[in-house]
Amino acid sequence: VLGSRGLGDVYKRQLFMVGDALIHSAVYADADTGNGYDFRPMIEEVKKISKDYDLAFYNQETILGGSELGLSSYPRFNSPYEVGDAFVDAGFNLVSLANNHTLDRGETAILNSHRYWGKHPDVKTAGSFSSWDDFNQPNIGEVNGIRYAFFAYTDWTNGLTVPSGKEYLLNRYSNELAKQDIEAVRDRVDVVIVSMHFGDEYSLNVSSRQREIATYLASLGVDIVIGHHPHVVEPIEMIDDTLVIYSLGNFISAQRGVEKLTGMMFSLDIVKTTEDGVSKVTLENMKAGLVYTYS
Repeated sequence: VLGSRGLGDVYKRQLFMVGDALIHSAVYADADTGNGYDFRPMIEEVKKISKDYDLAFYNQETILGGSELGLSSYPRFNSPYEVGDAFVDAGFNLVSLANNHTLDRGETAILNSHRYWGKHPDVKTAGSFSSWDDFNQPNIGEVNGIRYAFFAYTDWTNGLTVPSGKEYLLNRYSNELAKQDIEAVRDRVDVVIVSMHFGDEYSLNVSSRQREIATYLASLGVDIVIGHHPHVVEPIEMIDDTLVIYSLGNFISAQRGVEKLTGMMFSLDIVKTTEDGVSKVTLENMKAGLVYTYS
């Protein structure tokens, strides 16, 4: 059943997710129309799936600083706003902005990105903010009677540092920050979703650092950990009641190698039942599939 249904005291919300939008020069050159960029044809097959979900997640790996800053590729990326247009058109409405390339083109690119996403109020972004006021606002949404909180963190910055006093520009992971964020909302929502940029690039195995972070997030009561950074697909496991997807891999990129061009699509139902005034949330109908970027 696609979409959400409220059945008396049973509420269902579906969540779909893919990995990294890693916009190398080959990708944006292919999208060049001569009068801007159009990335929609590249993801039209996935749109047939993603548009039918209540919530759809992806990681915007490369900053949407806009063409006016000059587009760039590895190692310091900057992408056109039209990347976001394609994902919004495909129904993606949960976007991680916290990764090791967030700081690639400095504060100006980050603020341009936030101005862009601010034009799409139905999209929730997390992990990067334009001010302390934005940083301090709980990121809570509601769909079909289910309240959720959405956070994003990165364990990597490629050695780049946030300007002093402007740490709101990027959520660099720490146990203390995660604890502060999650404890502030855990009693106010039904489900907590954390996007986590962690692990070792191109490794098919889960690192000890990944498992350490995932275990700590589980102890805080996080329900779903969505992982990315390795650019390849990694295992999925349950830590107590917490679903941990260690790496969804790349969704779209121009990296070489079958394992880097193959990403994971994952979906599930978040089901809330209420009986005698007591609510319970379960994760059901979990499905995984692969998506290949042909280049």
